[in-house]
Amino acid sequence: MTPNLLILGGTTEATALCRALAERGLTGTVSFAGRVDRPVRQPLPQRVGGFGGAKGLARYLKTERITHLIDATHPFATQMSRNAVEAANLASVPLIALTRAPWTAQDGDDWRHVADIATAVTALDRPACNVMLAVGRMHLTDFAPNPQHRYLLRLVDPPKTPPPFPRHEVIVDRGPFSEDGDRRLMETHGIDLIVSKNSGGAGAYAKIAAARALGLPVVMIDRPATPVRHEAASVPDVLEWIAHTRTDLGV
Repeated sequence: MTPNLLILGGTTEATALCRALAERGLTGTVSFAGRVDRPVRQPLPQRVGGFGGAKGLARYLKTERITHLIDATHPFATQMSRNAVEAANLASVPLIALTRAPWTAQDGDDWRHVADIATAVTALDRPACNVMLAVGRMHLTDFAPNPQHRYLLRLVDPPKTPPPFPRHEVIVDRGPFSEDGDRRLMETHGIDLIVSKNSGGAGAYAKIAAARALGLPVVMIDRPATPVRHEAASVPDVLEWIAHTRTDLGV
């Protein structure tokens, strides 16, 4: 049986994996959650939307005769990752997660670690300043309790409803960004503080490097715990896993 892959995508790593799979002529589908209006076009067939939880994903795996499940979602998409583990077990489909290492503080970084979004909101209970809020549009309303700040919001898509801040500016743009560009952006807007998820990877790191260069503090939201699963750190590792798993399963 020819491998039939399902890639849970939405990251730069997922895009790189899809390109590698297409180059090798492997069959698969990449799935997006639908949180971005204009997802990056993939060289594999695409689907958009949820599955209906872990049981719905398990039904999809069985119905579509998926042989390999690859979780290449964002490190903060923990519910999807939990669903993937449960669904893989229910459907008896091998699963691997294509992960990226978290960022680590370097000399010159001024990070204030917080455990989650709620704690980041608490960290902004302080006198008014100019904040670059880099948490994605889904979490903007969480920060409504701190309307005293002026917020710079850089989003992949325009917000569907007005942000809940009296003073804000929205920039619609898609990375990867450069350190020089982000430094100029922060200087232009007089940024005093950055709030960021510890997403890892290179695509969103420019703002962290720019904050270091400017001596700005970063409220760094630590990653949530992920379920126990088999993980790979690179596209070649995933390709090797597919090859070895195919042999092991006799497909």
